[in-house]
Amino acid sequence: MTAPSHSYAPRTVIITGGSRGLGAGFVQAYLDNGDRVATCARSITPEVEKWQSDPETADRILFMPFDLSSREDVDTFVKATVEKWGGIDILINNAGVARDGVIGLTSDEDIDIVVDLNIKGTLYITRIVSRRMLAAGKGNILNISSIVGRSGYRGLAVYSATKAALDGMTRALARELGSRGIRVNGIAPGYLRTEMSHGLDEGQMQQIVRRTPAGRLGEPADVARAALFLTDPANDYITGHVLVIDGGLTG
Repeated sequence: MTAPSHSYAPRTVIITGGSRGLGAGFVQAYLDNGDRVATCARSITPEVEKWQSDPETADRILFMPFDLSSREDVDTFVKATVEKWGGIDILINNAGVARDGVIGLTSDEDIDIVVDLNIKGTLYITRIVSRRMLAAGKGNILNISSIVGRSGYRGLAVYSATKAALDGMTRALARELGSRGIRVNGIAPGYLRTEMSHGLDEGQMQQIVRRTPAGRLGEPADVARAALFLTDPANDYITGHVLVIDGGLTG
């Protein structure tokens, strides 16, 4: 991606779960776009260390390691972002976790882990950031769900439930915040070539590829380009929409 012109006004973007995989793809896309990015995850990764040490991005990246399901840590993170850059223009709710297993054998602990991060953690940070956006009279919120929240997948009932909840949240918040200059959209990715797909064996991967009209798995960059489009200030009439990016799999 080419660097923006010198007249470009950088935006402040919060991206949850930005240390690896799809989240790292979002971070890289917005950094390449000339924006400032605050991101969080439970632990630092070589990808984050690269951004922190690169002279071109070091002053435009803020990373804090914490569990998004902690309300206190979420509040600290948002305050640190505002103190560093003065406001928040975009929130990308990307952080999520999955636990495989049929529902009858799913433990209470696994249900709590998935629900606490995917739904509660997302609601916590959205609540805090939306207050800042309401005060500013503008903003963009982008929720990253999944095609399994729409079509379902055996062994992922809890995860599917949380992702379907995010789609409902997107539509509700678009109505709630639209008149105050805040747009809310979602992206439902299909199967991507990230660590989230590493649990599939080669036969399962090839089956998915054969069923996908595009003839391949998705890449984080495929989704990141859509995020840049949906959060572009010029697209101010797009809100309440969940864009499916799955190579035509669910057609």
